[in-house]
Amino acid sequence: MAVSKESLHYITKEGRAIAELFDPLAELRIAVFRDFPYLYEGSAEYEKTYLQTYVKSEQSMLFGVYDGAKMVGATTCLPLRDEMPELQAPFIESGYDLDRIIYFGESLLLPEYRGLGLGHRFFDEREAHAQRLALYRTTCFCAVERDEHHPDRPVSYRSNDSFWQKRGYRKVPSLQATLDWPDIGKSESTPKTMTFWLRDL
Repeated sequence: MAVSKESLHYITKEGRAIAELFDPLAELRIAVFRDFPYLYEGSAEYEKTYLQTYVKSEQSMLFGVYDGAKMVGATTCLPLRDEMPELQAPFIESGYDLDRIIYFGESLLLPEYRGLGLGHRFFDEREAHAQRLALYRTTCFCAVERDEHHPDRPVSYRSNDSFWQKRGYRKVPSLQATLDWPDIGKSESTPKTMTFWLRDL
């Protein structure tokens, strides 16, 4: 059965209130990031520890998409100053002012809900949140780098680069972070290169 936008409803949480949605958000992150290019072998235990970052930030925001009682999509943002040191480091090294940058976290959407314009809605909601705060001059996010010939790359895979460029974001190869996680079927975490994309508000 085709999914209709009319069947969806939306919820926004900020700061500590994001903790109310830890369970469905962790489940969604594990499901969506399992696909290429992240190939993430996630665990609920790790997810709930990571998501504490959002609860500790007074200016964090989560925008969730529901179909009935089920969370089918979500996106997050928070000040870069409140993010993990690994994500702050390239900006500090390059002389950026962390107090003027807001970091866009995940954009998660189950496959059957794609193509309804929700990717744009995710950016609209986060950019509007940043503008309401009136403290930030730049928005950013990062994406994993995978080899073009990676054995697990689906033949039909298309990157989001064109979509991000149309949203006004530019890839900045000089801004890279390294994050570790286990690939599907692995128990050991390995380092992954994450390249940042930036847009001025």
